[in-house]
Amino acid sequence: MTYGRESIDLPEDRGCLQWVLCVPLALIYLPAVYICVLMLTADPIAPEDHRTRDDIHAMGAVALCISFAGLLLSLLPVYRRTMSRWWFAVPLVLAATAYFRGVSLG
Repeated sequence: MTYGRESIDLPEDRGCLQWVLCVPLALIYLPAVYICVLMLTADPIAPEDHRTRDDIHAMGAVALCISFAGLLLSLLPVYRRTMSRWWFAVPLVLAATAYFRGVSLG
């Protein structure tokens, strides 16, 4: 019989904690995904369409900031211990999409 404290790092408890920690990350990444989709579908009509190009650059900056915030949240110790490494790929893919779409218009 054990009278000490139970370990809170039990494998069966990890599943519920992953779902709880997934919610803030998903709420951060959803606007970034939406902005990236808008950036990819926005197409300047003519070479002189500077307004659309400026809007795409601004959306890219916002998506980069959101992705960076999600990456910083993913680097917290509780996330690093609990979540899988694939959660680091989401902000990197979103940031790369936003960056390369903004650069391709320049």
